[in-house]
Amino acid sequence: MARYHGKQGSIRLNGALLVGATWDLDKSADRVDVTSFGDANKAYVQGLPDVKGSLSAFWDNTDTTMLAATEAAGAAQLALYPSMLVAGAYHYGPAFIDYKMSVDVKGAVRVTGSFAASGSWGHAGL
Repeated sequence: MARYHGKQGSIRLNGALLVGATWDLDKSADRVDVTSFGDANKAYVQGLPDVKGSLSAFWDNTDTTMLAATEAAGAAQLALYPSMLVAGAYHYGPAFIDYKMSVDVKGAVRVTGSFAASGSWGHAGL
């Protein structure tokens, strides 16, 4: 079993590589309780997955990719790579991006945000 360090992860937003620090992806599905009288335990049916997550990068005053994606009328193209050591392994799809800038006297200036799918998502090589 191969194991990987997160230092090789990356984020591509509209084709541009963000100087990223973290990302997370949540593909939790809707579940509806269908428990009936006489069941021995709760029972559920599963609906569609909800693709959403968060991004974090260091602010680069020459790169407005994330801010531009937030201000755009349409969705951005997002690709999340768990490790660049595994060629072709990533999650991808169109997403709406939210933007937040954080400045801390004891840390680096960061841009963070959340995203939510605006269409079908897929994955390759995982």
